[in-house]
Amino acid sequence: MFIFAFMQLRLRARIALLAFMMSPLLLFTTTLHADQNADASWSPDERTLLRSLTLRSLAPLAPDPSNRYSNDSSAARLGQRLFFDTRLSSNGKVSCATCHVPERDFQDGKPLGLGVGTGGRRTMPVAGTAHSPWYFWDGRADSQWGQALGPLENPVEHGGDRVQYAHVIATAYRAEYERVFGRVPELRDLPQHAGPVPDTTRAHAWARLAPERQDEISRMYANIGKAIAAYERKIELAPSRFDRFVEAELAGRPHSPENALSDDERAGLQLFIGKANCVTCHNGAMFTDNHFHNTGVPRAVNGVPDDSGRAAGVRRVISSEFNCLGKYSDAKPDQCDELRFAATDGPELVRAFKTPSLRNVASRAPYMHAGQIASLREVLAHYDRALAAPAGKSELKPLHLSERELHQLEAFLHTLTSPFATPSELLAAPDANRNTLQTAER
Repeated sequence: MFIFAFMQLRLRARIALLAFMMSPLLLFTTTLHADQNADASWSPDERTLLRSLTLRSLAPLAPDPSNRYSNDSSAARLGQRLFFDTRLSSNGKVSCATCHVPERDFQDGKPLGLGVGTGGRRTMPVAGTAHSPWYFWDGRADSQWGQALGPLENPVEHGGDRVQYAHVIATAYRAEYERVFGRVPELRDLPQHAGPVPDTTRAHAWARLAPERQDEISRMYANIGKAIAAYERKIELAPSRFDRFVEAELAGRPHSPENALSDDERAGLQLFIGKANCVTCHNGAMFTDNHFHNTGVPRAVNGVPDDSGRAAGVRRVISSEFNCLGKYSDAKPDQCDELRFAATDGPELVRAFKTPSLRNVASRAPYMHAGQIASLREVLAHYDRALAAPAGKSELKPLHLSERELHQLEAFLHTLTSPFATPSELLAAPDANRNTLQTAER
């Protein structure tokens, strides 16, 4: 009996000693499990931030006060035809869709836009741009219709002129135009080409027109832009895997392959809103603050020489006859606050370019305002190094990210890829334009 009790006592002592020796391991395991749970959760501020990045947070698109036809379905149908019509160019081969290719996220994948000649900047995508107050890399337009007009007269994009386009409307679109905008003015006394463009022959022909005739043609020209804008407003993106992830995550629902992020993608998201500071500029549902920043991007080899970015762009939009405050705008002055209160001077504007949306960014190489950076990984490396700007002062600070973290950030950016929410019939050339496009190609 004594021997049995003694053996029990020794067994209990060994168990107690083993428990004591195991307790640090148990404590470590418990702590590790708790840390993993903490990593998998989001703070209240992070939850608010994540929600703000989803398309669900995007406010309904308000009418453009400078374009009374912005929500007119007839204007949009006309705008769609004009968007794909190569007759709106000097050589009959270039349309808006030449650079804004629907199958490529309404951009062209080239370092520099290629119209009748080679442009000086990268083509920007169209989807969701109706939510922006500024257009082009330098913000030299303050509306979609103002943006649409710029390339039409640019000598290396469409290369045409206002009187030429008025003749196209009168001969090919008279009924559709008059249904929306009213009577097409008499054009028989006008030359085939005239406009305030660099070409001296056409510019002299324009100068010989009476001011009231110039105004009639310029109003038609503005209406072309307003119709194209009414169409472009309909081009929106559908939710991405990131959007579906946040919706499930914040609702506490289990994830499926359609709304899950991998470990690397999730780590990349945490870096995006945290250590990497990406969300400082790439915020909101379109992943852009719609402002202008100098991020030390190198000069373009064949782009706009000595490109000063917003410093020049803001002067151009203020002087434009097609801005929100201009005579062809439908807005009242108090509806043009973005333009009225725009910063017009300061060193921060030098080589500052518009923050692009990151939606579908993974399929939009090359990058930056003139395609200076070939791949997404190289873009992330550029932001990580924060090299000095070639002019002005870069806003970047070195991030000191590891290769693993750069990989995770890139993985996350791929989750922002999504299809269009726009009906497919709006993403292709209408039947009436297809023959024109095919003829131009031949």
